[in-house]
Amino acid sequence: MPEPLHYHLKNCTRYRVIYGDTDQMGVVYYANYLRWFEKGRTEFLRQVGAPYTSIEEMGYRFPVTEVSCRYHRPAHYDETIIIETRLISTGRAALRFNYRLSREDDDLVIAEGWTRHACINSEGRVTKIPADLRLKLQAALSPDPAPTE
Repeated sequence: MPEPLHYHLKNCTRYRVIYGDTDQMGVVYYANYLRWFEKGRTEFLRQVGAPYTSIEEMGYRFPVTEVSCRYHRPAHYDETIIIETRLISTGRAALRFNYRLSREDDDLVIAEGWTRHACINSEGRVTKIPADLRLKLQAALSPDPAPTE
């Protein structure tokens, strides 16, 4: 399988942790990180000229089919989090986004992860990403190879 192509474009969204995001220990509840992924993804799509509402109006959806999140350190009430989102790959009927969550104050990474999405039509069947949307998403693709770890 070839290496995925990477985007130069990224979206950085700020989010201030509210009390309702935290658990009894004052730490952000783990599932909220997935909500932050969604916030970043929504803003990324808006940034490239494909707000999710317009995708839905065309009769398409991008449900999450797979997700991964690695937690590095906790986030707490009233901290400002930077949600960095990149679209890493597009397939005929799939997308993959990567996320990096960090604290604004010290830039320490609190979590990293990714989501994979299928493109489905209004009947819920997997379908090709519409050509005009695909062009918007691929506009920022770079042929640079994946960074080595």
